[in-house]
Amino acid sequence: MTTARKTTAPKPPAAAVAADAHWAATRERLRNRTRPIVRLTICDDRDAKQALAEAKFNEQRAKDNAERDPSNKVEQAVLRAATDEFAQAQTAVDEASIVLRFQALDRKTYKELLAVHPPTEDQAEDGYAFNLDTLGPVIVAASSLDGITEEDAAGYLDDWSQAEAEALLNTAFGVQREERMDLGKG
Repeated sequence: MTTARKTTAPKPPAAAVAADAHWAATRERLRNRTRPIVRLTICDDRDAKQALAEAKFNEQRAKDNAERDPSNKVEQAVLRAATDEFAQAQTAVDEASIVLRFQALDRKTYKELLAVHPPTEDQAEDGYAFNLDTLGPVIVAASSLDGITEEDAAGYLDDWSQAEAEALLNTAFGVQREERMDLGKG
């Protein structure tokens, strides 16, 4: 019969850690990290969005032309005008937009929310680990940095189009899985 042996990673001596300024600074930075934040931008002004798309296309075309002949003053002037047009169009879209911000919950809170919203039998059979109908408004509200309430979220999810409701849910759930690490690079 074999017995399982519990092993723990050895802790470096406190004096060694204190003496290593690099590690001390790294530990401090790790302690001070903020959880990920993502934005969902909603713009209902189709004309402003279309103007922005056209301005972006015109700016790219002007850049291409200006790069082909950098000494051509006319092409350089067209590029400056196209860049200004793009900036104005972007400002118009920004002013017409609603930006919602969502921050990842701490892992413990997220897991607790999943646990109190178990899937229905049908959802479990379909492979769901939680009840999206009950958890959706909760996760939107809990991760919102803009004060969205559960009632607000439930209303949006019921009233908005399918695609827009899914975008809201995907943003609130997606920030929980946002990864800012590059493993194996260095």
